[in-house]
Amino acid sequence: MNMKYKIAIIGTGNVGGALATQWANNGHEINLGVRDVNNFKGKALLSNPNTHVFTIEEAVKQSEVILLSTPAPIAVEVAQSLGDTTGKIIIDTMNIVMGRGPQGYNNTSDAILDHTQSRDVVKCFNTTGANNMQNPVYGDTAIDLFVAGDSEKGKSTAMQLAKDAGFAACYSIGGNDKFELMEQFAWFWINLAMFQGQGREIGFKLLKR
Repeated sequence: MNMKYKIAIIGTGNVGGALATQWANNGHEINLGVRDVNNFKGKALLSNPNTHVFTIEEAVKQSEVILLSTPAPIAVEVAQSLGDTTGKIIIDTMNIVMGRGPQGYNNTSDAILDHTQSRDVVKCFNTTGANNMQNPVYGDTAIDLFVAGDSEKGKSTAMQLAKDAGFAACYSIGGNDKFELMEQFAWFWINLAMFQGQGREIGFKLLKR
C-alpha cells in the first residue's frame, strides 16, 4: 500500500497548485506554507478537505515532505524561511531560466542544500509544464518524470508522488551531480514548447524495448 504523506507546499502558483490538487485527491495531507495566511494565491485549494494553510515555518513543522515551487531567484531566501528541516525530504521543482537564479549557483537545488539542514534534497517535477501536472495523460498514455539527488529516501518518495499525481513512472537520472542536467532538460521542454512553437501540450515518455 502506498504511503500517505504530510506535504508542505511552498509556492502555491501553477505548479504547486496543480500538485496540491492531485495529491490531496489521492489522500495525502497538504499543508500550504504562505507568508500571509489571509491573502495568498491558490485560496481555492482549501476547498479540498485534505488541504490546510499555515505560515511557512508551521507548514514545514507539520510535514515530512516539502515541495518548493517558488521563483528560482529567491531560492536561498525561501530555503532560509523554512525553519528546521532536519530529517525532512525537500523536493525542488525550480529552474534557473535565462540566467535568472540564486546568485553564485548554476542550479537551485545546490542553493537549497547550502541553506537548509536537510540532506534529503532532490530535484523533480521541474522538467514539464504545470498543464502536464494537472493532466499528464495523452490519449491512453501517461507521460514520465525524472528525479535527481543523492538521497535514496528522497528519490523513492518523489517517485511515488509522481505516480500519485498521475504520471506513468519517474526515473532516477543520478545524484546531486545531475541537478544541473535536470535543469537543462527543463530548458529543453521550455525551448520546444515556447520558442520552437510546439506549444505547452507536449510531454516526454521513456520507451523501452
